[in-house]
Amino acid sequence: MNEVKLDGLSKDILKDNIPILKELFPEIVSEDKIDFKKLKLVLGENIEESSERYNFTWAGKTQAIKESQKTSTGTLRPCREESKNWDTTENLYIEGDNLEVLKLLQKSYYNKIKMIYIDPPYNTGNDFVYKDNYKNNLENYLSITNQKIGGLKITSNPESNGRYHSNWLNMMYPRLKLARNLLTNDGVIFISIDDNEVENLRKLCDEIFGEENFITSFIWEKPSTLEGKN
Repeated sequence: MNEVKLDGLSKDILKDNIPILKELFPEIVSEDKIDFKKLKLVLGENIEESSERYNFTWAGKTQAIKESQKTSTGTLRPCREESKNWDTTENLYIEGDNLEVLKLLQKSYYNKIKMIYIDPPYNTGNDFVYKDNYKNNLENYLSITNQKIGGLKITSNPESNGRYHSNWLNMMYPRLKLARNLLTNDGVIFISIDDNEVENLRKLCDEIFGEENFITSFIWEKPSTLEGKN
């Protein structure tokens, strides 16, 4: 049996993009680097260089994109003592920060998931209270789950905050981007949300998944709301 040495890193998505571009436009790649001048020539008039154009952006978007591209050095550790039917189960339950876990899933489940359902924070002012910080993964996780406070300032995201919507978008972008990577070509994602961020979520999903891939919205009414109509 040949030994396989693991590098301990999650899937490098940026590196994997080069072969895709090379297959589409072989002339733009030189020594595994992209020649953007040649790419512009290949694309011809289909390039928008004007600073005045329709664009969905917010404070911190560039950093959010970079966060989705970073690799992870974390490791998933099995927990047999808390598991049931370890040798026969086909189910997997992972506990940890969702961004870190999404990065770790890239290698094994890239383009393999048929359906994803997420119930993210609705941004009501205090339902998400952390900023991503992976200098110490365990410390960060313990902090954001209120199991331990140390080295990381825990704050809410009040509506009076000047970057109220931006903070939420910066949290959501890398998670949705990584979730998209996991979906098969015919896969589907369901997202629960309320009125606070539904418009921004739609724009964010249009950018990440493509607006032509939107199917529909299901509106859920609370029992108390329905009672008031009787």
